[in-house]
Amino acid sequence: MRIIAGRAKAKRLVSPKTEKTRPTLDRVKEALFSIIDSYVKDADVLDLFGGTGNLALEAISRGAKFAWINDKESLSISTIWSNAKLTNSLECVKITKKDYAKCLGQIARENVLFDIIFLDPPYDSMLGVETLTKISESENQVLKKDGIIIYETDKNFLLKLEKSNKAEILNSFKNLQCIDERAYGNVVLKMYKWR
Repeated sequence: MRIIAGRAKAKRLVSPKTEKTRPTLDRVKEALFSIIDSYVKDADVLDLFGGTGNLALEAISRGAKFAWINDKESLSISTIWSNAKLTNSLECVKITKKDYAKCLGQIARENVLFDIIFLDPPYDSMLGVETLTKISESENQVLKKDGIIIYETDKNFLLKLEKSNKAEILNSFKNLQCIDERAYGNVVLKMYKWR
């Protein structure tokens, strides 16, 4: 796992040997950043399920001005700190150790708005759906008017939703619409903007 482009290009990132952290593959990350390239320059970025900090630190390397990286696991937080230091990004990041809902609450209280929100929760959980619902229905917005949310999941989770007749949930958020969907092997990226 490495930074693909920008000022920290080719820096190798630390990845803990644990089942709880599943960094986005380089080929998926490269494809993703080619899609969202126009959003990245001078962007404020939120990586809500940070893991290794891989996505947020890639954005910083490519010209984003600030990244808030959150995770609830201690091992992930120490990994994010290490990777922010490795990429000389400490002055551009805020790192918090919270449950995703508490983090969104803190963001709302601090009136921070983001151009890009990365959601890369555990694939086999409803956390991504819960987060998109919370952002869509919240009175205190965290996504800028022209911002974008990138939700990373996998085909197995989508199949599970289909089998339980819940697949439509990913296209029926109150104030968010899915504007794009891409599949890379088993990985699926869904992109959302305000309606």
